[in-house]
Amino acid sequence: MFAKILIANRGEIACRVIRTARRLGIRTVAVYSDADAGSLHVTLADEALRIGPAPARESYLCPELILDAAKRSGAQAIHPGYGFLSENADFAETCTNAGWVFIGPPTAAIRAMGSKSAAKQIMEEAVVPLVPGYHGEDQDPDLLRAAADRIGYPVLIKASAGGGGKGMRVVWETAAFDDALAGAKREALSGFDDDRILLEKYLTRPRHVEIQVFADAHGNVIHLFERDCSIQRRHQKVLEEAPAPGMSAELRSRMGAAAVAAARAIGYVGAGTVEFLLDEDGSFFFMEMNTRLQVEHPVTEMITGQDLVEWQLRVAFGEQLPCSQEQLAINGHAIEVRIYAEDPQRDFLPSIGTLKHLRTPLENTHVRIDTGVRAGDEVSIHYDPMIAKLIVWDTDRSGALRRLAAALGDYQVVGVTTNIEFLASLASHPAFAAADLDTGFIERHRTVLFPETRPASDQQLALASLYVLLKRSREAQQAALLSIDPWSPWHQTNGWRMNGDNHHQLLFRDADLDLSITAHYRPDGYLLELPGGSLKVRGTLDDNGDLLADLDGSRCKATVVRHGEDLVIVIQGRSHRLTLFDPLAHVNEQEVAGGRLTAPMPGKIVAVLVAPGEQIVKGTPLMIMEAMKMEHTIAAPRDGVVESIHFSVGSVVSEGAELLAFAIEEAEG
Repeated sequence: MFAKILIANRGEIACRVIRTARRLGIRTVAVYSDADAGSLHVTLADEALRIGPAPARESYLCPELILDAAKRSGAQAIHPGYGFLSENADFAETCTNAGWVFIGPPTAAIRAMGSKSAAKQIMEEAVVPLVPGYHGEDQDPDLLRAAADRIGYPVLIKASAGGGGKGMRVVWETAAFDDALAGAKREALSGFDDDRILLEKYLTRPRHVEIQVFADAHGNVIHLFERDCSIQRRHQKVLEEAPAPGMSAELRSRMGAAAVAAARAIGYVGAGTVEFLLDEDGSFFFMEMNTRLQVEHPVTEMITGQDLVEWQLRVAFGEQLPCSQEQLAINGHAIEVRIYAEDPQRDFLPSIGTLKHLRTPLENTHVRIDTGVRAGDEVSIHYDPMIAKLIVWDTDRSGALRRLAAALGDYQVVGVTTNIEFLASLASHPAFAAADLDTGFIERHRTVLFPETRPASDQQLALASLYVLLKRSREAQQAALLSIDPWSPWHQTNGWRMNGDNHHQLLFRDADLDLSITAHYRPDGYLLELPGGSLKVRGTLDDNGDLLADLDGSRCKATVVRHGEDLVIVIQGRSHRLTLFDPLAHVNEQEVAGGRLTAPMPGKIVAVLVAPGEQIVKGTPLMIMEAMKMEHTIAAPRDGVVESIHFSVGSVVSEGAELLAFAIEEAEG
């Protein structure tokens, strides 16, 4: 077996390969761009080498940099993962010619499947079923239109060298063909530097079913059953499961045999996936072959008990396949969902930001998480926004669906918008539970899967209010312990107010809606005045932000994550963001311009952090003021100089009192 391999990839798949390599005693070398210097795959690998700046074209997609890193590391083989250079035939050939083992198929096989048109010609000769269509070299528009008319509408125009839905158009009538063809060609040329297209009969309600194949250099070729990948958005997979629901043993055998024939036809070696369209009448048609490990390979691993990355390594080293077709069997049902930093309500637009809070379900026999990120990592503009793959398994599909619902409910991500709630809606949809699947599922059920955004519920407002009140109570108790006068009324936690009732106003902003919640203190909790009426609440809060709440006798557990003024309430997999209005954080602009900082509400000065004459920059803490049972930092609104300080530690100040004089430093020019 190899002693050391280099992984020419990043993120989740790099971490996935590292785990198997470590189990086999193989040392791993990671490569990273400047954006990934602190990434998880860099931390997990035995060695890591920088290959360039953040843009993928200047790092992960640059063969010369990858091969230079392989040379420096002394690695014997290169694992390309998926994406990036994994299906680049020139890269694979260069690796082989330079003496490295490319952990993937032969160069000829990659080239054979790299063109969809050429692939279909090969499959036609191998008697693999094809969708009626045209995949010739003649690209004359008149000829293509005539071919479309002959095939019969609807027709799918498809980029020959494409993928990911680019250069793809559905045409429903001959009058729309020319415009659709021009658009598909423009997109294909832009995305793949190749404007050749092919035509296929468009199946109106097909399922996308793929067969995992594996071959070794000794002539053995087998399949590891099928995966259903019908749930897609923008022609990209969202959810995959194995085995495909409703597959008969006879249909599985025929599709498996066709996939094996496809692999044999191109002299395949290694892991590959033959993708088919399955029509409602049970007929199936070759679509394409992916000459690499697929993102969704874990569901196959879960139902077969095999490690496909280990198989890749053994086959690349020259060993025979670990088992025969007869030794493989399906055990249970597995489902994978891809958790993305994206906004389903905005056509799945990627969401960029820092993972301020990340908590995953516990992994066990039934739950697996493949990821390449940790809390605190950044989802950047440079790479795919996938956060993780969540895979569940049970003895049957209904059990797997229950596991999926529970795991999604336990998955918490704060800092970026995610598709977790969308996935939960998808997995709980009655049509999905009934396995009424096809590639148009999401669009057909759009109304249910993309509900209108609603304002915070009374439950969410109550949880946010309870979190703030408990947090303030804890901070007041801690301040009392450190105070020389622990009996001061400023340290009480019962809502004491000078000359007033024992209540507080909590101000929230929910999108464009301003909300005021009145909290009345009670010996055993609080009485909240909410938009929907009064609610008695109590609870406990731990250091992780976990809130165990009793809402008028109904107990629930939630997590509240605070970042600045934002509160994100996460309960049962659903999250809602509120902004807590803190009067001390909003400085009067006229006062700032005049060099005056005043107290916007009554309070007590607990710390003075600067001295007169001190030069400070914007954001420098100046004073700490205690009000509403919380400490608030008064920060410099701009660069400048402290002229005078009007109160000392312990001073009680009234609303509007000038705290200090501050000279604004004007910018030059």
